[in-house]
Amino acid sequence: MAPKASISAADLFAALPSNAPPPQFSSRTDHPVPRLGIKSQTSKLSTNKFYANLFLGSQTNPVWTHPYSVAWSAGGGVVKSWGLSISQIDRSQVAYGPGNPSRYFINPVGIQSMILSASELGNKTVLTTDSLTAFSVNANLAPSSGASPKITFPLVQGMGFITGIYNNASPLIQSAVSILALTYVGPVSGGTTHKYKAGLGDQTTWLIYITPQSLNYPGNTFTLMNGYNINGTSGFTGTIQIAKVATSLSPDIYTYDASAGAYATGATISGSAQGVTGTYSLTWSKGGYTNRPLITFALPHHVQTLSGANITNIQLETTTKGMATAVVGDSWTLVESDLPTDIGLAPWSTNLGTVTSVSSAAMKLINDAATAELSQDINAQTDLNSMYYSGKGFAKFAGIVFAAHDVAGNKTLAYTGLQKLEAAFSLFVNNSQIYPLVYESAWGGLVSSGTYTTGDDGLDFGNAYYNDHHFHYSYFVYAAAIIGYLDPTWMTSGNIAWVNALVRDYANPSTSDPYFPFSRSFDWYHGHSWAKGLYASGDGKDQESSSEDSLSAYALKMWGLVSKNVALEARGTLQMAVQARSIQNYFLYTSDNTVEPSAFIGNKVSGIVSLSKPVYYTNHNTNGCCSFSKIKSTIQLISALISNISRVST
Repeated sequence: MAPKASISAADLFAALPSNAPPPQFSSRTDHPVPRLGIKSQTSKLSTNKFYANLFLGSQTNPVWTHPYSVAWSAGGGVVKSWGLSISQIDRSQVAYGPGNPSRYFINPVGIQSMILSASELGNKTVLTTDSLTAFSVNANLAPSSGASPKITFPLVQGMGFITGIYNNASPLIQSAVSILALTYVGPVSGGTTHKYKAGLGDQTTWLIYITPQSLNYPGNTFTLMNGYNINGTSGFTGTIQIAKVATSLSPDIYTYDASAGAYATGATISGSAQGVTGTYSLTWSKGGYTNRPLITFALPHHVQTLSGANITNIQLETTTKGMATAVVGDSWTLVESDLPTDIGLAPWSTNLGTVTSVSSAAMKLINDAATAELSQDINAQTDLNSMYYSGKGFAKFAGIVFAAHDVAGNKTLAYTGLQKLEAAFSLFVNNSQIYPLVYESAWGGLVSSGTYTTGDDGLDFGNAYYNDHHFHYSYFVYAAAIIGYLDPTWMTSGNIAWVNALVRDYANPSTSDPYFPFSRSFDWYHGHSWAKGLYASGDGKDQESSSEDSLSAYALKMWGLVSKNVALEARGTLQMAVQARSIQNYFLYTSDNTVEPSAFIGNKVSGIVSLSKPVYYTNHNTNGCCSFSKIKSTIQLISALISNISRVST
């Protein structure tokens, strides 16, 4: 199949058919993981997003919005607060592991630099969430179960302020670091917002902006009671916003003044592609004084592609993504100008491009390898009790069949193998494998029935808990693309619907799909996927295998091409470009990498990157799948062989 030189799609996020999952998937309404404090909503719940700690486990593990992190204090820490604690870690606070280069670095957690709370909150406080989307969530703190929230926190990726929306409460601003001084600066933004500066015991300076709902607010009403507590007057309704000053003398402090009183409440994404250029936009919804400019923080890979943005000099360190840079504006437009449109199903490399013709020596080697491999029992290597290993088996044999057909030109061998492949694949399309998939509506997705059967939440790397779905299911999507390419008659409505159901589970393009959440795995803010599903974690979400993450986007591209869904093909192509940029910044390190610490980049590669730390090792725990060091499939080895032999023979 010849790759396209260019692509054209006006809407990369056009919805797939949103019918009920195919009938061969049984349905159930229960799931072992409770939805702690999640308020009812019409859209399906995002399981693999940055804020999942808010509804998992104790609900007290941190949530990273970058450059800040927040955590429900829940009566813990020095001040025994029940509010939401705020932290931002500088590089000087990072601890490094053993080795040279260091095998990991750790950003400290549990530092309660500032806390937004209220005097009404105590040991009966409950944390609930609502409006769960791909980019944001509302966290609510109420004094007791069933009571109205005293504070709502709209948590949005990249938000410039930590904003607490107070409802007839007695504000309590706290710090476990200790507050050495509180200075009332005065009114800003036309007098409707009031500004304070707080100097902490660690020599950091934090800005506090008070925006009351009432225009008759008297002004300076917050008092430093002691080294840990700042009290406001009771009955306050309005917003309190917190921001850390990057340097005490920063002139950009006035940028915060101009934006105070406005805050992000969420974000939406749109995108298009034309030629070899892909464009995607993040548009922020706003609350408060919406006529004021919005501040959001961009990560390094954003800054490299932002178009026409008002980029400031304000920078704050993130935990694993280098410096975040403040941007003023209600939307971002990001442009990838070199989409990998020329990558198709055939072997490809940056040196050779697409390889469709090889020397006779290479052709003989491919034929010999394919003959040996396709004589094996395909069914025995794919009908397993694991979607992950079954999918890898299908991808391997599909790649071999393609290589035999399109590269070696052995159509007889290829079609013999294809018939075996289709027969083995039909077992899964019919959902008759050892552990069939089940559609569960509690969270909204296709999961292995193995955990329901055995009670083992770690079975198949935690598939039933939404671990690694982009790894597991993309192998099937990739294999289906090759089957459909070689045998167009296989592209029946039933087969297409089955593959699309897997796509909708891990890479659904629509926010209105009633059965699956939008983009479960891929994080369009971070530029890569998160593998960890419904497990509480002190490190937050993580991503282990950047190579398989790339495959998950490549599979979308190729399935879109074969199924003639241009929007899906173009979205997969853009996703590949965004991933490549993100991976080069945060996962694979050249010697000139300035994003990650110099003490770590000598590893050249990370094994696992979480929201709080990168680690140079592989992970064999069931709560996260394996890492970059997975054994390569036969087709990958054949592709490398083709490239090497072709380089010599030409």
